[in-house]
Formats: sequence, structure tokens, C-alpha cells
Amino acid sequence: MNLYISDLHFGHRNVINFDNRPFLDVDEMDYAMIELWNSRVQPDDHVYVIGDFCYRSGRTPDWYLKKLRGHKHLIIGNHDQCILNNPKAIAYFESADKMLHVVDDGRQVCLCHYPLAEWNKSKHGSWLIYGHIHNRKDDAYEFMKTREHALNAAACINNYTPASMNELIRNNAAFQSLDQD
Repeated sequence: MNLYISDLHFGHRNVINFDNRPFLDVDEMDYAMIELWNSRVQPDDHVYVIGDFCYRSGRTPDWYLKKLRGHKHLIIGNHDQCILNNPKAIAYFESADKMLHVVDDGRQVCLCHYPLAEWNKSKHGSWLIYGHIHNRKDDAYEFMKTREHALNAAACINNYTPASMNELIRNNAAFQSLDQD
């Protein structure tokens, strides 16, 4: 199974307030997200980390990666230099790309950390899975919610758990439905 998640920001103290995450501190967040990942991911699953795996952590990226199940693929985000510069960490990923195209249950999917106005075959029904904007409801969010087949994989709107395509579709719809409240 393919699973997707972005903007985990393991070890990043400030992201707790930035995303209004339900954790008291970095240790609680890190251990909870490791547990949530492993409760969902089976050893043969492919997990696409759509950028920003960890940031400003007191722990090295490989400390986290060795604890996480599944075949991991990195879609490089703006805060992933710590992985790219760490040979132990990058070795945990089967691939590391700025953009990647995959097929998921017959659907063409473009993976990119950044939200895009258009992507390969976007006018022919392909999907985009992106991150970067977390749970912000700014101009980028307002634009992206008008793009058919564009899904935000941010940890904070996907229950801090890698999600399938169908779960991303449901979670994004639920997040957008909060706009009407």
C-alpha cells in the first residue's frame, strides 16, 4: 500500500504552536508520531514523506528513521537538508526526489512538497499530493482548494499519521468543511 504524509517536523519545538498541535512538548510529539506511524504502516508499505521530515531537532534524522516501519521515500522539502547531509539518514530512504510521479490504484499522482498551480497531466485527471502549507488557511490554501485532485498531506490535517489516497481525500474534505462553520 502507498501512504503519504508531509511536514512531520520531528523535533521542532516551534511547530507545536505554529500548527496548534495537541502535544505538550517535543518529546511527547515525537513519540506520539512514531507510535501513530507504526500503528498504521506495515513493513511492506511504501510511505512517501512529502517533505520536512524533521527540523531543528536535538536528535539526528536517523534516530527517527530507524524507528519507523515501511519503505520510505523522500520528496525533498525546504527543511530536509539535515537528511541530505547525513549519510546514515539518507540511507533509510529508497528514493529522494524533488518531484516524483507514482501510480496509486490506477491513478496518476504527482508528489511535490510545494503546492503547484499545474502538474503533469493535471488537465487529464492526474492528482497532486503536496505539503508545505501545513494547516494555514492563507492565499495558497484558498487557491489550492479550487484545484481538482490536489491533496494536502500535512501531518496536522491527517491525524499525524501516514494516510492512503482515499484517507487524504476524506481528510482534506473534512478540513475544508471547517470553512463553512
